[in-house]
Amino acid sequence: MQTPLALLNLVHERTRLIVAIAGVAFAVILVFMNLGFLGSLSKTASLFYQEMNADIFLISPQALEITTTKPFPIERVYQAAGVRGVERAMPLYVGYLQWRNPETRQSRAVFAFGFNLNDPLFLLPELQEPQTLATLRQPDTVLIDRLSRPEYGPLEPGTETEADRRRVVVGGQYSLGGAFAADATVIMSDQNFRRYLSPIPLTLVNLGLVKLQPDADLQAVKAALQRTLPPDVRVLTQAEIIESDRDYWIGTTSTGFIFGLGVAVSVVVGIVIVYQVLYTDITSHLKQYATLKAMGYRSRFLFSTVIQEAVILAVLGYIPGFIVALGLYELTYRATSGGLPIAMELERAITVLILTIIMCSISGLISVNKVVSADPADVFS
Repeated sequence: MQTPLALLNLVHERTRLIVAIAGVAFAVILVFMNLGFLGSLSKTASLFYQEMNADIFLISPQALEITTTKPFPIERVYQAAGVRGVERAMPLYVGYLQWRNPETRQSRAVFAFGFNLNDPLFLLPELQEPQTLATLRQPDTVLIDRLSRPEYGPLEPGTETEADRRRVVVGGQYSLGGAFAADATVIMSDQNFRRYLSPIPLTLVNLGLVKLQPDADLQAVKAALQRTLPPDVRVLTQAEIIESDRDYWIGTTSTGFIFGLGVAVSVVVGIVIVYQVLYTDITSHLKQYATLKAMGYRSRFLFSTVIQEAVILAVLGYIPGFIVALGLYELTYRATSGGLPIAMELERAITVLILTIIMCSISGLISVNKVVSADPADVFS
């Protein structure tokens, strides 16, 4: 049976091994958290659209993502309704209001959706109930996301406060979440939307939602809409508009850059930590390595030994890092009342494991030169 030289080298100095495992685990935790936030950033880009009853979306070419949409004429929605294969075209209004916490009297921005209550625009189960729609028909009444941050104050049905200095009543709740896009959201009728965001007219819409007939071809209808509508609107499928928002949040905003940079820095930290451990180990066992070379062992064997040490460190450090990351994910989810969709995913777990092995292997490659250059004469020095 072959002697597990790499493992014996690591366990020979247990204190050093524990420090090395802690260092790798720390880097793994950092990578997991930054990738988790990046994943949440990506998911929040799709939250709104997945709860909308539409296959194709009309949006201004000037819009960056859903919270920065620019208005366009409602006539574009009417034109879309006449295209072959379209079952229904529905206007959606969005904008920001200043919501006053009824307890602290502090105001915070809330993202508002307004729509014609006769349009089956949302897939949210709460909006499928006739009683909820009847409530929304009342003046100055809104539904509010129960996943909104606590800073908005009490959100129970019947709560009265102010939105843009106008009385508002919470008529009910729903679960949606907004995370990076919005700290809180409300849904209201288009008539209430017009009251709160006056002088914005209902003839200017922010999004057009197009629901196709069951047998319609998605790409064919999209092409027909592009031919029919003027260039003051973009025609995007649900997958395309989600991807557009995701690219904006991850590739354009400082938030995406910070989390992406965090992943890179975490990897560098891990490489440095493992390199220091392996280099110290090699230096302290240099005579032993030189002896092996004097006995006829090739540099390939010594090279393999150091790389095995790196891989062992990667696996031993990954396990506690993975466990701690699971706990931090759950803690983050609870701290945001479920508003931040952060959770461990199999693909991410495998990716980080592979990344950890690569990270430690790079450290091994950097430090292995010390072994390869070991002189058998060092045995007698």
